[in-house]
Formats: sequence, C-alpha cells, structure tokens
Amino acid sequence: MNPALLGDNKAYGASQYRRDEEKGCIGYSSQGPDCGAFALKIASGSEHMTSSLQKLLTIMQLLCMIAMASFSCLVQGADEPLIMGVFPRRNAAETTHLFTPMADYIGEQTGRKVRLVTAKDFDSFWQGVTDQRYDIVHYNQYHYIRSAQNYEVVAHIEELGKSTIAGVLYVRKDSGITSLNQLRGRSILFGGGEDAMISYITNRYLLLQAGLKNEDFKSLFAVNPPNSILALHRRQADAAGAGDGVLDLPVVKKAINAEELSALAVSAPLLQLPVAVKRNMPPKLRASIQSILVNLSASQPGQQVLKSALLTGMGKAEDKDYDPHRKIVRAVLGPVEAPQR
Repeated sequence: MNPALLGDNKAYGASQYRRDEEKGCIGYSSQGPDCGAFALKIASGSEHMTSSLQKLLTIMQLLCMIAMASFSCLVQGADEPLIMGVFPRRNAAETTHLFTPMADYIGEQTGRKVRLVTAKDFDSFWQGVTDQRYDIVHYNQYHYIRSAQNYEVVAHIEELGKSTIAGVLYVRKDSGITSLNQLRGRSILFGGGEDAMISYITNRYLLLQAGLKNEDFKSLFAVNPPNSILALHRRQADAAGAGDGVLDLPVVKKAINAEELSALAVSAPLLQLPVAVKRNMPPKLRASIQSILVNLSASQPGQQVLKSALLTGMGKAEDKDYDPHRKIVRAVLGPVEAPQR
C-alpha cells in the first residue's frame, strides 16, 4: 500500500491520485486527515468489488463519524466550567466575597475554570444539590449524608484551628437550670433550621439521650447560631442550641458578656463541614481537587485563600468519617432519604 494512505497525504500528488482512481483504487481527499472530509472514492472498476468489501467500507465510515462525534463531546465537556456551590450559611454577597478566591484558585491549579454559584436560601440551594448542578459543593454534614449517593466527600474544613465541632445547649447562669431534664416544658432556640447538623440535630440528640422527646419542649429557630445566643442572653428563650465555638465569634463577643452563659450539655466532637464532588467526576480530576484543598496551608497563595474564607485549614475526608453523624441523624430524624430527581 502507498505510504501516503497511512500518513501525510500532501505527498500524494493530484496526478497520482487520478491515476489511482482510473485503476479503481481507493483515495483520500486532498483536504487532509479531517474525518469529516474523509471520502471513499470508488473508480469505474468498482463494480468488481465484492458485497462484503462494500459493507466493510460503510462500517468504517460510520465508525469514523462516531469517533469524531465522541471526541467533539469530550473536548466540549473539558472546556465547560466546573460549578462550585456553597450553602447559604451566610448571605449571598458575603458568600461570594469569601469563596470566590477559592474557586479561582482551584481553577488556576486544575486548568479548568471554576464558577462559584450562590443560593438565596436553603431551599434553592438544596434543589441545586438534588439536581446535581454543582460539581464541587461545600455544605453541612447532614446535607452530605443525604446526598452521598451522588456526591463523594474529599475534604473537611477547619475553623478556629479545630477540625471538629460539638453541639452545645447553652443557658443563662442565673436561670437556675442545671440539668437537661429541667428543660421539659421550656423553650429552646436552635441556631438554624431543622437541617442544621450541629445546632439542631446534634443538640436534639443530647435531649433525646436525656429522655426528652420533641413534644417535651418548645422548639424555636433563629436565623443562625450567633442569633440564638444573642436571643438567649436577652432572655428570649430558656436555652439555645449552637456549636462549641459560637461564644468565640467576634459578632457574639462584641455584643454580649459571654461569661453570663454556661454550657448545660456538650456532645461528642464531630468532624467539621465537608467539601464534596460529583461521584461521576473523572478520578484524576477528583484527586487533583482533593490535593489542592488539603494542601492550601502549604503555600502563601493557599493560605490567603483560607484566610479569605475565614478558615484555618482543610483536611482529607472520606465517607466513613461521617458515620457518627449518620448515627445521630437516624436516632433523631429516622432513616435518611436520598434526594429525588
């Protein structure tokens, strides 16, 4: 076979091409090896070709077209930006300010643009998780447990130098409340909604262990943990449910004298908030994102990313690290349902 048919067909002259056609040979278009321009030219002697050869040529042409279409899809997918979602722990403007540097840094390190997406409320955020709109997502432990069928945890955050967080039920020191059983018939203000893993679910678990069911006390909900503490200090509830670091937050320390509050009950420490990626993400990209996150503290640019997000570090995490959270969720809320699409 002429080498030009296997390689660069520029060396295959037009006159030679015409001579080959006259002999009934198969030639290539002079436009180059582009599959879309591939042509099978059957000269006048083609009537002697067997039926099986004609079928083979047709199959080859179809395979070439399929291969080019598949390659085009792969290239298009690689060019699309990765979508990073962050749960609305704070308002959209603040979330954008805190996490845009992280999205940009991941994009720079992976060579893929990363677009940060915020949500106005938890319902719209959770809809994004359910619809799998996010390639990378930062949310709470309960969110991860519910979405683990479609998302795989790769890292956990570190705040205030700690990689764990505990649920705490706070009371005023002058309230006279010294045991959980004394909260029966009283009001408890939880910092967040019913999907707040630490402020609500974990603290509900503490109450359940003390023999208090949901109907044994009045549940109230603040917008966030700091607000529940401020309201407790102002005697707007008998107790407040939050995390163990809430009294150290500047917004709390500047507003009240935290010495007037005490921890009535504290849960076992639980691993901090997770960062997860889609389970169908290519393994190489998943490993790259995990490495980028857990090594942020190893470089000056990475440290700046952490500082911007009000974090002190990130650590590697895997699914089994959230089994203790699963036990608590099952005890308080029952079996966890995966999001329905």
